[in-house]
Amino acid sequence: QVQLAESGGGLVQPGGSLRLSCAASGVTFSTNAMRWYRQAPGKERDLVAHISRLGVTTNYADSVKGRFTISRDNAKNTVTLQMNSLKPEDTAVYFCVAARARGSMWHEDYWGQGTQVTVPS
Repeated sequence: QVQLAESGGGLVQPGGSLRLSCAASGVTFSTNAMRWYRQAPGKERDLVAHISRLGVTTNYADSVKGRFTISRDNAKNTVTLQMNSLKPEDTAVYFCVAARARGSMWHEDYWGQGTQVTVPS
């Protein structure tokens, strides 16, 4: 069983940087692709970034390309999201998600509780 715990959220000024971390328990971490979602007040949850099981492939939402970087360390069971050039529209609760491919679909099996990122306007 995988449990996820996000940390590193906080308040940062526009143009600043912040690094989010997600610690996973258990020994199955490397079998899961990892994702970061975010949810702003009154909005749906949006996929921000994705990294494959071994960290070979990454994907980003258009809104964060060139500003955010997802990475993982399977030896430490952690995934991170480095956020640079932050904008007020990045304000949201950020969630760490573990996923596996089943058939042609991605199944998001585990969710963290989320960490708040605030970028004032």
